[in-house]
Amino acid sequence: MFSLKYLSISGYHNTFQMNWLAKINLKIVVVRLGTFRSALLLILIIVICSYSGYRVGNFYHGYQVKTLVQQKTRLDSMYQKNVQQNSRINTLEVELEVERMANQRSQELLKNMETEHYQVKRELAFYEKVMAPEKTVDGLVIDRVSIYPTGSPNHFRFQIVLLQQQVRKRYVKGYVDLALFGSLDNKPSQLKLSNISVSTKKDLSFSFQYFQIIEGELTLPDNFLPEKLELATILPKNRWQKHQRLDESFMWGDLLENTP
Repeated sequence: MFSLKYLSISGYHNTFQMNWLAKINLKIVVVRLGTFRSALLLILIIVICSYSGYRVGNFYHGYQVKTLVQQKTRLDSMYQKNVQQNSRINTLEVELEVERMANQRSQELLKNMETEHYQVKRELAFYEKVMAPEKTVDGLVIDRVSIYPTGSPNHFRFQIVLLQQQVRKRYVKGYVDLALFGSLDNKPSQLKLSNISVSTKKDLSFSFQYFQIIEGELTLPDNFLPEKLELATILPKNRWQKHQRLDESFMWGDLLENTP
């Protein structure tokens, strides 16, 4: 019952509004207000609408101008950053090119120095063959022996550089062996490499035309004081070479002092 009553009241209210709007007649308004008042009312309505439209237009115009200013500022900032990034890229490209040219130049100088060094070694080999023939065998010399301490006590790395100072078409082949002389428990002692290193004969072998580096590690007994290193370079006899042997001695202290 309540819902039916509410619907009837609501329908009556809507009908009343439609009837009220239907009763509005411009002719009646003009007749009742008069021509002058009606004109004033119309002008007032036009002015209000124009003013409202002007204010709304100004509001949206100001909003658009503000948005354009913000976008222009953002665009200018991005353009400035782009210019800075391009400038930085150009600078880095120039620096990279300079570094590349410097590196190329360094490589060329290093290559020339290696060539000159090899030539000097060849000349030195000639004089050594005349003045000290015992330091070379068939152009093979021991160019350098280095000893490097490690982080472990009594543990060292060794490096042997062999050089072929004569122009040969065939490879020189052989192996090296070394022994340490010193004192163990205050007594003279000799230690062979096989007893203090895990390096095998294969690790100590060489086969090269110009130069070769042989490396390995060794561990000394706790009570051993090294004094001298004896290095033997052995060329076994084969079809292309005869058996030869080159022996050199190095003081242990000198090897450590000359280590870079």
